[in-house]
Amino acid sequence: MERISWNDIDFVKVGNATDTIGKTGLTVLRFPDGAQGGLYISGGGPAARESGVLDPTTAPTPVNALVLGGGSAFGLCASDGIMQSLEARNIGFPTAYGVVPIVCQSDIYDLSYGNPKARPTVEMARDACERTFTSTEPVSGNVGAGTGATVGKVCGMERAMKGGIGYAAAKLGNLVVGAVVVVNAFGNVYDRHGHALGGVMDEGRQNILDACQLMFDQYEGISESKPMLGTSVISSEGNDSLQDGHSQCETVLGMEKGNTTIGAIVTNAAFHKGELTKIAMMATNGYARSIRPVGTLSDGDTIYAFSVDTESMRGSGGTHCASTAVDAEDGNGVAHCEHSVASESVCSTSRPIVADVNVVGTLAAELMSEAIEDAMQSSKLDNSEFLANIMDLHEVKI
Repeated sequence: MERISWNDIDFVKVGNATDTIGKTGLTVLRFPDGAQGGLYISGGGPAARESGVLDPTTAPTPVNALVLGGGSAFGLCASDGIMQSLEARNIGFPTAYGVVPIVCQSDIYDLSYGNPKARPTVEMARDACERTFTSTEPVSGNVGAGTGATVGKVCGMERAMKGGIGYAAAKLGNLVVGAVVVVNAFGNVYDRHGHALGGVMDEGRQNILDACQLMFDQYEGISESKPMLGTSVISSEGNDSLQDGHSQCETVLGMEKGNTTIGAIVTNAAFHKGELTKIAMMATNGYARSIRPVGTLSDGDTIYAFSVDTESMRGSGGTHCASTAVDAEDGNGVAHCEHSVASESVCSTSRPIVADVNVVGTLAAELMSEAIEDAMQSSKLDNSEFLANIMDLHEVKI
């Protein structure tokens, strides 16, 4: 197995848009040949758009792009900008009255970092998509969707740390698999050797504490830390010490839901949507290896898996391209290769790459863990800069 750079993956183009003042952003993964996709949600509070198109029981409609963004559910409108960019190039699902670009999106909750009123915009998304036609930008750290990402929020934002976006990729013969992830976890993040890369800090912000143990202590009323579960703990344990105004404020503002780690696996092997859903499920093992706790009701953890092999879109041999465009003059829904419109590479006539779900799913989990580590290593901030951008709940106007 050979580790490769995301810059070497030619079947996905990456674009970013970053609001450096508001501390939010988005990352676009555009599939020039279209892609079949699967989706697995392991967290309890996801924010997503067009996820239904990835259901294995729906038609195998090629996906043109995936957006990973900030802004929580507010940011989901950003995909309109991607659709505008693609429509202008006649790229999308062909209908008799024009193309309909298929764009999926998942967002993290980053309203507690930077300006809570700053969200990724349609204009930001359109600009990021436009750049994917001339370059690719798989940049790690505090950029794009990783701009407002944070981790270790068991005891509140003042004891959390910075997260970000990361990448990893590998090649097995002619099989290519890549992973991208935006780490915005409720829990702590660890490297492959078990060393903490980020998470909940002590009150002096000198050491990283065990997030799982803090949860247990808070549940038993042992910890003096700010409660994480608010009224849900009160109802189950009747612990009077948790019934302070600040925990009530957290519950009202939904801080217990303010976490989401979102990611995607991409491969050039031919898979249908059911197989890709399984690959996405297996990739969550990378989350479990690197993030603790993970997949809680306080998270919206989500993983996509996309196959960009054009044979899996067409199901037949010959010259083909899964991204289509409607004839600009007659509007009759005639399928055209995107490359004839966007002047990219010539469509492939090669045979599809056949790979095993178990192999790709196992590799996907490994790469997802590596991408998480890359995100954390690339997004480090000193305490003063981090604290200057967090939102004090007492100052929030409901």
